[in-house]
Amino acid sequence: QVQLVESGGGLVQPGGSLRLSCAASGSIFSIDAMGWYRQAPGKQRELVAAITSGGSTNYGDSVKGRFTISRDNAKNTVYLQMNSLKPEDTAVYYCNANIRRAILAALRDYWGQGTQVTVSS
Repeated sequence: QVQLVESGGGLVQPGGSLRLSCAASGSIFSIDAMGWYRQAPGKQRELVAAITSGGSTNYGDSVKGRFTISRDNAKNTVYLQMNSLKPEDTAVYYCNANIRRAILAALRDYWGQGTQVTVSS
């Protein structure tokens, strides 16, 4: 079993900051890319940010310059620092990880349960 557990969501005022965390646990041999996606009501899930095991990053256009993704490989944890938050950042944020459970196993996608981020005054 593999679990991704997110934390750090909540209510924040416009211009404020939040930090999301996502820890992977269970039967894990290695983790390739990790990332954050979000889904607002009535909209499709979209990429927020992703980071490879080597530290290369990729961001959605709407969050560039405001959000920073990082990871701690020793803790199997990925973080998302969100600054200058806007009402349009309101969504459920999902953690994603590409995980290999054994040395010869295929990479598989795993998802967290989601954490709500609400930006409102």
